[in-house]
Amino acid sequence: MDTLSYKTVSANKASVNKEWLLVNAEGETLGRMASKVAKLLRGKHKPNFTPHVDCGDNVVVINAEKIVLTGNKWSDKEYLRYTGYPGGQRSTSVKELLEKKPEAIVERAIKGMLPKNRLGADLFRNLKVYAGPDHGQEAQKPKAINLKDLK
Repeated sequence: MDTLSYKTVSANKASVNKEWLLVNAEGETLGRMASKVAKLLRGKHKPNFTPHVDCGDNVVVINAEKIVLTGNKWSDKEYLRYTGYPGGQRSTSVKELLEKKPEAIVERAIKGMLPKNRLGADLFRNLKVYAGPDHGQEAQKPKAINLKDLK
């Protein structure tokens, strides 16, 4: 058997073909949806996945305001941030964030599932989240994808 005939093909920026995908978040559980979208952004669903390359797709998420949280998360879940001053810890509940900026809930969930490095920052730029059914990526003709078909 000729071992030189087997080559490991590593994707690079030039050989990756990126698609635009449309995900409808209406009625989807937040964490389950976020993990599947993170997998699409990372490119793990493609046969030529390479861990150190941005080989994922561009994802547009619509209807972010209609996500579902299980249990008592609507009242108990809090997002913490720190202003940088002594005693500057601030908390926001999910209900407050849903009223002010519903896209932020989905964005934070997905960003937490991406790598914590420069690659993760680049992957996060491939995500567009919109509160309602209208989005600004009609020109890219995103392909609607059903998350229930993904594993």
